[in-house]
Amino acid sequence: MLEIWIIEDNVQFRRATARGLSVLADDASAREFGSCEEAIAAIEDGQSPDVFLMDIDLPGMDGIEGISEIKQRLPDATALILTVFEDDEKIFRALKAGASGYCLKTDTIAKIREAVEQVLQGAAPIHPRIAGRVLKMFAQLSPEQPDYGLNEREQSVLEAMTRGLVRKQIAAELDLNLHTLDYVTRCIYRKLHVNGATAAVALAIRERLVEPPEA
Repeated sequence: MLEIWIIEDNVQFRRATARGLSVLADDASAREFGSCEEAIAAIEDGQSPDVFLMDIDLPGMDGIEGISEIKQRLPDATALILTVFEDDEKIFRALKAGASGYCLKTDTIAKIREAVEQVLQGAAPIHPRIAGRVLKMFAQLSPEQPDYGLNEREQSVLEAMTRGLVRKQIAAELDLNLHTLDYVTRCIYRKLHVNGATAAVALAIRERLVEPPEA
């Protein structure tokens, strides 16, 4: 069963959207929520959507914060913004919070259904009027290096790991006993949210936390 949630405080628009999306597939189910708090309560009760359509201007928690809260609880749920807002700040905040697409309420129900199908296939549908502005916004941003809060010793150990040094070699190079090295390594894994050396090295190279090893 394909579970679609519509989180929207305008009852008439919400019901019309739910009716339109319920025919997306034979096994599609569209549920309605008038606020983020209602949807979060349903999640905490053990329910979950495959994709949820989120308005921005909602009573109580706004839709952008709602996306972040829902994604924390359900990382695999796909978020699609459905709103009247087109200003750059809200577009950027929504995408940063985890939205996979951005539709406008002026879109036809056919366009909204198409956007839902696209996000479920891993695409990122964005209304044509929004797309150009998104590209411009991201072009103006300088890339930010992620900050995982590694201290100097942890940074040194991680750099040695990316060079392929084994445990005893790292300890000797950095003048650490093995017990201290094990503690530092566990701290690195915790801060990077990984479970082992391979994942830590891959993440460090991908996000340029260290200089990539020479070929």
